[in-house]
Amino acid sequence: MHHSARRLRACGFADARIGYSGSVFARPTDYVIRSLTPQDEPILWEMLYHGLSEPAVPKPASRDILRRPEISKYVAGWGRLGDIGFVAHEKKGGALIGAVWLRQPTDTSGAVPELALAVKQEHRGHGIATALLTQLVRANPGQSTISISFVAGKPVLRLYERFGFKVFARQRDAVVMQRQT
Repeated sequence: MHHSARRLRACGFADARIGYSGSVFARPTDYVIRSLTPQDEPILWEMLYHGLSEPAVPKPASRDILRRPEISKYVAGWGRLGDIGFVAHEKKGGALIGAVWLRQPTDTSGAVPELALAVKQEHRGHGIATALLTQLVRANPGQSTISISFVAGKPVLRLYERFGFKVFARQRDAVVMQRQT
């Protein structure tokens, strides 16, 4: 990894499980993607919760998990310098579908920005995560190296491989990927 290069790192919980959900929501014209603003912090709290949800678990996790510092750091005080992201919502009715966002950690000097990506379960498998990630990559053309990490064994690996990411390191419960531009 180039130490002088700017890098992106994805949070380990970031969820872009892209399995077919059985919903009929498939046409890209059914949703729009727009830039996130500082006023969108409530949207990110919602998406953070959805990113932590497991489709196979019948009872969703308590929202109290969002209060943990290692989780809340991805959203708390959204709108700081360097925060960037995009949200997808339905054209008709404006219902929230998914979001991707990037932020610089405040707890570590010199740390790389962390990426979070989440799509509501009922909208997974229809290319929305791909569209959101495409938007974020295009908005950050100056990034020479992008690193992401996520829990090992997730189907999201294929999504990142399509964007040119390659496995850089395997950890006990995570995979770190990197993309050279």
